[in-house]
Amino acid sequence: MKTTTRVIVLAGLVLAGAVAIGANAAAVEPDAAGWDAKAAAKYLDARAEFWSTWPNASRDRGTFCISCHTTLPFALARPALRAPLGEREPSPAESKILNNLLTRARNWRDIEPFYPDQTRGIPKTSESRAIEAVMNALVLSRRDARDGHLSDDARTQLGVMWGLQMKTGPNNGGWTWLNFNYEPWESPNSPYFGASLAALAVGSAPDGYAAAPEIQDNLKALRGYFNREHGKVSLLNQLMGLWASRRIPGLLTPEQRQSTIDAVFALQQPDGGWSTAALGTFKRVDGTANDTKTDGYATALAALALQEAGVTRTDPRVAKGLEWLRRNQDRATGRWIATSLNKNRDPESEPGKFMNDAATAYAVLALTYEK
Repeated sequence: MKTTTRVIVLAGLVLAGAVAIGANAAAVEPDAAGWDAKAAAKYLDARAEFWSTWPNASRDRGTFCISCHTTLPFALARPALRAPLGEREPSPAESKILNNLLTRARNWRDIEPFYPDQTRGIPKTSESRAIEAVMNALVLSRRDARDGHLSDDARTQLGVMWGLQMKTGPNNGGWTWLNFNYEPWESPNSPYFGASLAALAVGSAPDGYAAAPEIQDNLKALRGYFNREHGKVSLLNQLMGLWASRRIPGLLTPEQRQSTIDAVFALQQPDGGWSTAALGTFKRVDGTANDTKTDGYATALAALALQEAGVTRTDPRVAKGLEWLRRNQDRATGRWIATSLNKNRDPESEPGKFMNDAATAYAVLALTYEK
């Protein structure tokens, strides 16, 4: 073989090897954002599809309940993945969740609540009606905010929500909430979480809904609830109020906002993230110790709420939290990991995945956040 020919062949082999190495690198390296949006979407879609067919979630007239841990976070977060993925339409799973919600909302007077008193005991009907009304209003308001106009469905559900606002008792100005003694979303400590979702619904609604004269008395009562309860609830719950506070002027006082921000940063772990168990005084019913390591749910919620509160993503502390999320996505499944506050669950059981569902949705919201 002539020298010139040998050089050309060797060069070709080197080039081919470089291409192969590059191809392998492209297959394993994260995208430019540092996390895999496609894998996150695949995980969320699969979990929403699972929930829609899970017998435990089945409800009246072929519908299924909307859950605080899986389908509500999914409905809030999944639209945020359309731009990163170049999607023009909702995913089939997203459409299924929304259509189920609309079916139940449009048949509100006739359809059974998630948990009727007759089968689950008093006051499960009133708890179920309140939690569903708030979640319906939130999902539809957020949808309409993207479209730029408040729909009749959303306006109706906001009205239903206000009709269930408590006028007396410890939750005056807020809502009664589903209580199965499950932290952090269905426990005696959860009404503040629910009031935060309601505030998000109102603050997200387009067409200047939050300034409408007919709801100002309701908003006054809601502000009173937050003023009274904010300092009493866990820091994990306070993050929900912090998330909602920018959208409703006066929901929290400046002192309340700053106190929560300072307390959250004080509990940031050396690796940049947060631990869900460390943001409250939670005890598992099975007597096992809560996991205090950094996890996806607390880190995502903290990073999201802090950004909403005006702490920019360029702040070194927020940047460190977001970097933890980028580094700690499970690339095999697309999810972020968090563990139950209630018992030591098998992480691959269906209930064992619920915290991961919420963690993944909130991570997407934090990583794609734009003010």
